[in-house]
Parts: sequence; C-alpha cells; structure tokens
Amino acid sequence: MKRVFTLISLLLLLHPVIARAAPADDQFEKIAKDYIEQSLQRNPEEATALGDHRFDARLADYSPDSFAKARAATRAARQQLGQIDHDKLTGANKIDAQILKDAIDYELFQLEELKEWESNPLVYNESLANSLYLLVARDFAPAPERIANLRARLEAIPAVIVQAKANLQHPPEIDTQVAIDQTQGAISLVKEGLAPLLDQAPDLKKDLGPLQEKTAAALADYKTWLEKDLLPRSTGDFRLGEKNFRKKLHFALASDMPMEEVMKRAQADLKATQATIYQTALPLYKQFLPNADPKTFTDQHKVTAAVLDQLAKRHPDNGTIVDYAKKVVGDATVFVRRKDFVTVPDEPLDVIVMPEFKRGGGIAYCDSPGPLEKNGKTFFAIEPTPNDWSEERKDSFFREYNNYMVHDLTVHEAMPGHYLQLQHSNQFKAPTLVRAIYQSGSMIEGWAVYMEQTMAEQGFGGPEVKIEQLKMRLRVIVNAIIDQKIHAGKMTEKEAIGMMENEGFQQEGEAVAKWKRARISSAQLSTYFVGVSEWLDLRARAQAKEDDHFDAKKFNDEALSFGSPPVKYIRAAMGL
Repeated sequence: MKRVFTLISLLLLLHPVIARAAPADDQFEKIAKDYIEQSLQRNPEEATALGDHRFDARLADYSPDSFAKARAATRAARQQLGQIDHDKLTGANKIDAQILKDAIDYELFQLEELKEWESNPLVYNESLANSLYLLVARDFAPAPERIANLRARLEAIPAVIVQAKANLQHPPEIDTQVAIDQTQGAISLVKEGLAPLLDQAPDLKKDLGPLQEKTAAALADYKTWLEKDLLPRSTGDFRLGEKNFRKKLHFALASDMPMEEVMKRAQADLKATQATIYQTALPLYKQFLPNADPKTFTDQHKVTAAVLDQLAKRHPDNGTIVDYAKKVVGDATVFVRRKDFVTVPDEPLDVIVMPEFKRGGGIAYCDSPGPLEKNGKTFFAIEPTPNDWSEERKDSFFREYNNYMVHDLTVHEAMPGHYLQLQHSNQFKAPTLVRAIYQSGSMIEGWAVYMEQTMAEQGFGGPEVKIEQLKMRLRVIVNAIIDQKIHAGKMTEKEAIGMMENEGFQQEGEAVAKWKRARISSAQLSTYFVGVSEWLDLRARAQAKEDDHFDAKKFNDEALSFGSPPVKYIRAAMGL
C-alpha cells in the first residue's frame, strides 16, 4: 500500500553503499536480504509494523502448505549462513551474522517444535485485529490509500478465521480465555475503532459500512466458536516444560547466562533489594507514623509494607490515569533534559488508552515506530482494569499503580525508557536490516529498568518514587523466578501470588493480573531481570575503565548507538 518500492530500493535509500573488500560480506548481505524479504512476505502484518507497506493489503497465510514452505526456506537460509567464513566478515556484519543465526534458529524452534498455531489462538490476533489497527494508528500515507488496504484486509479476515478453526486443537484454557476477550476487542475495533481513518474520507467510509458489518459478524461467529467449541477442549498445559522453556529462554535472553544462573542471581538479588527498600523506607516510616513503637523499626517487612501502604493511598483510577501519565511524561522529559545524562529525541509521543484487542498482557506498553516507518510517533498505551472486576479488586490494582508507581511506569515505558531507547535504535544504520528487525527483548527491557534506577538515583520524584522503583525492581526479580518456576516447574497459582504479595509487596490485583500474564508469555518475564543485570554490569565495566573520567551521557549515548542488539554485543563493540 504505502509505496511501490522494492525492499532493495528501500535498503539503498536507508543505507549508504559501502565498498566491500571481503566476499564474505557480500555473501552474508545477500543471504540476509533474501531471508528478510521472504520473511516479510510471509508476515505482512510484521512488515506493516516495521514501516514496509508493500504488503498492507495482505494477511498472513496459516495453511499447512505455508508453514511447510516457511520451514524449507528457513532451513535453507540456515545452511547457507553456515557456509560463510564468519571470521572474514567486517563492520556491523560480524555482529549481525550472529543475530541472524539466532533468529533463524529461533524460527526453526517455533516452526518445528513449539508449533503455536496449533495450540495458541492468540497467534491469530495479529491478523484479526492488529493488522487493521496498524493502518489506522499511523498517518503514513493518504487516507484513501490506507482505506483501500484496510478493505483488502477486512475481506481477508474470514479466511484467517477458517484457518484458525482448522489448526487449533487443544490449547491451554487461559490462552483461549484471553483470545475470547481480545476477539471482543477486535469486534469493537471493526465497528468503531476504524473511525479515525474513515472519517478522513466520508465517501469511502459509507462504502465500507457493509463490509465492516460483515467482518464484525464473522468475528462474532469466531468468538462464539472460541466459547462453545474450542474452550471446552482447551485442555492443553500452559506450562512449557523444562526442555522447551530452557530453549525458549535461551532465545528470549540472547545471553550467556544459563537458566540456573538466572535463578541463583535472582534469588540473591531479591534479598539484597528487600534490604535496600527497607533502608529507603525507614525514614518515611518514621515520618508517616511518628507514634510508631521504636521496636518496630527493625522489622524490615513491617516497615516496608507500612510505607508502601501509605503511598498507595494516593492513586489514579480508570478515568484519570491516562491524563496523569501525560503529566508525568512532561515532568520526566524536563527532568532528563536538565540532568543531561542521555540525549533526548524530539519525535512525538502520545499517551493513549490501550485498545481493547490488545488487553490482557500487561498494564502498559510502548508502541514505537518501526525502523522503516516515516511517521515517527510513539504510543504509550495504558490498560484500564477489566469491566468484570469488582470495585475492591480495581481499587487494589490502582493502589499498586499509585501516583508514585505511575512515575516509575512512565519512566520505563516512555521517558527515558522505551520511547527514548527505540528512537535512538531507529537511527542505527547497517548494510542489512538484521539488527533493526531482530531486536533483543532483554536489551530493550533491561534499558528501561536501568533507566528506572538511574532516574531514582538522580532524585526524580523524591524518596517516594525511589521506594516504588525498588518495589518495581522486586517485581522484576520475582517475575524471573516465577517465570522459571511456572514453566520449568510446577508452581501453583497460590504459590505464585503468595510470592508476589509477600516477597514483592504486590497488591492482589496486580498479582492476579501477573499470574495470567505469566501463563501466556513464557520466557518474556525473565528478560527484564537479565537485561538490567547486563546493563548495570556494562556500566560498571565502563566506570572501572574510565575511572574519574566516566561520563554518563557519553556512555549512554554510545551504548544506544548500536541499535537494539543483545547487550553482550554492545559490550564487544565498546571494547568492554
């Protein structure tokens, strides 16, 4: 839809032609470009998200033949990549060849072992909802052009539903439940959420009305099928099992840290952070409770819990949290510019209510433009509490996401966390798009947690926000522990929620939501802890090397200049 450029012409526009002396570079670049081109054709929704709009009129093919072709193409690329002499690669290609190898191996693991299209209805929501939202949310082309592609995708949705019904067998119950909720969100999107685009072309909007009704009806039928047919036979185990979890964790982390080391470090860090949050809380405890018995001052859990309980009294609700987060974004931006420890981008950032079809996976997310996208706007989305929650549970949830925690959440998702890092990442240029497309989740999440700590160290929001930052750090640690204990072990809901509440001081509403997320997002919850551990280690190495000459802004900007590769490659590129 967007432009009729080939991927090659896009690459030439984005990346300057660099003279090559090493034939290995030419071999690698051809393999990478060919593999990426095939991948984008197979995954048109991903291409749209990246900003390559050649396939905006299409949806992914989930047929058995399509998966067979994907396996063959991926295996062929893996074989070709193995024939290159990696020692002769130069520049960015040395790192990108390793990244591509891991990406191909992960794709094979998904295609040949996990096969989630048979066991997870959430796989299809990228086509059934997000594919439409991507055409509406970003103003990357004239409305008539985007609407033409929107029409094509709406027409293609029933075929995806037919494939989903044919493929899905016995998924875990939780996956089907979340898919039901998100499908209702997709129905609302088709009926009402397309208006921001359609209102720009009233004649086309009127013409599209019957197709919207037809597509919404198809989605409603699919939702009924999920409820009446698939849910009763959703008897699959949400636990990956130790073997598959170990493999998936390896790919998710792209780290040299094995599963056992992650657990060992997390458990040690849990105790250390609990001690630190107590030390930070004690002065506030004496301030908030001046008549408290001095004998209670040494009770670390009691002191911390009491202070957190006081802070939780000041909180937003579903009607105020978005506006409050907007204010905090402004305050954080001013603070970062004044402290000047990292370069702040100028691209626009909008704080929005999370679209209904995306809910169920977490309180917030950052939707950054893809590396090929011309519309550079970023969306910081916040999820309201589910409608079926009791008022008591909603209050519990917002006691967790109180005013001070919203400061920390905003730092993580927006400034100077994901928004800032991903804008820096989009400036990275290389001979191929490998590093732009196959970004490291642990690097990205680790940076955001690292910035939470940096902002607290710099004094943002005072000791109250520092307390919540440490509480969030406890959550990061607990996430890594329960992620592993759930999917590679047999941790129960009671045990998981008990650990979150007792060891991480989490409110019941947050713990219940996290139990759901942990079951549908295996290995992802570990990326935060491993990522921040690697970032802090990287900073410590730089400080030791530079000694008294360490410049935080120079370090942060340089570390961000390499895109979003695993931290181990940033360490190598910086000579640390």
